[in-house]
Amino acid sequence: MEIRTDAFYVASENPWETVSEGVKRQITGYDVSIMMVKVDFETGGIGPIHQHYHSQTSYVVSGKFEVSINGEKKILQTGDAFYIAPNILHGAVCLEAGMLIDVFSPIREDFI
Repeated sequence: MEIRTDAFYVASENPWETVSEGVKRQITGYDVSIMMVKVDFETGGIGPIHQHYHSQTSYVVSGKFEVSINGEKKILQTGDAFYIAPNILHGAVCLEAGMLIDVFSPIREDFI
């Protein structure tokens, strides 16, 4: 695994990866302990219910999302945020096209 410690990440120099229909992501920075990822959703895009051992916090840059964490659902929109403890089931449905910024610790090696 390549460990990137670049001081600057220029969006135009980093590729987007299609995750699923209506969902793509762009890794914006990471080292061995932390990773930040932009996730772009079209309306109706789904981040399916899943879990992982990483801590995660996410910020809603734009749009509107129905976020499910440990069975509890909440509608979040621009300026809202959420935290997911390790190994907790979570997912999101995009109600209005938008973007999330996800931060993971430690890094999501499966994204690299």
